[in-house]
Amino acid sequence: MLTNCEGQTVPQVTFRCRNADQWQDITSNQLFDGKTVVLFALPGAFTPTCSSSHVPRYNELAGPLRAAGVDDIYCLSVNDAFVMDAWKQQQQADQITFLPDGNGEFSAGVGMLVDKQAVGFGKRSWRYSMLVRNGVIEKMFVEPDLPGDPFQVSDADTMLKYLNPEATEETAITLFARPGCGHCARAKALLKAKGLAYDEIQLGRDISHRGLFAVSGGRTVPQVFIDGQHIGGADDLEAHFGG
Repeated sequence: MLTNCEGQTVPQVTFRCRNADQWQDITSNQLFDGKTVVLFALPGAFTPTCSSSHVPRYNELAGPLRAAGVDDIYCLSVNDAFVMDAWKQQQQADQITFLPDGNGEFSAGVGMLVDKQAVGFGKRSWRYSMLVRNGVIEKMFVEPDLPGDPFQVSDADTMLKYLNPEATEETAITLFARPGCGHCARAKALLKAKGLAYDEIQLGRDISHRGLFAVSGGRTVPQVFIDGQHIGGADDLEAHFGG
């Protein structure tokens, strides 16, 4: 039976973590006392939904979450420290602290440890998120008790809306570029001056000339897309912003 622990203090456990190839014990008090924290938990590192959606979106929304008063963002899974460290590196999730709940003690303490033996996982965490203020759980978003791995309410956008109901969707910008390209540097500088974050796809490393043409219809860089709209090159980007 899944439980909602709103109003309760977080479980007092010690996480066995790795820091610079050394073991480091981190307690619940160190993680939660005197802070406003978002913690989201999931069934396992490297699993599909966790890797493609849950972790990346929390990493993307780290800035807006912190602007809404969040000090730290934690990702928890019933995996060991080596697995969690490798997954963080693979995800390039530099805005998130990964917590290895290897023995499932924290998950059990919040009533979220579930039996996944049917899929060969053993005991794992149910998928949920929670807002914790000074060690007290203020809000929990627990996925419905349905077969499989539901992912409906524990996402980063839901948490941000709870913290800031006026939050709006961030502008999504993708820039195709290559190192040493002056026009690419000009486009990046313009986006930075506008305070806009962007995802960069490098020609020759992440995509071929053929792939660039297939996506944008152009063979030169930069090629800029904003909220799904193809803007074009650096001159086109300046014109888009009225420059």
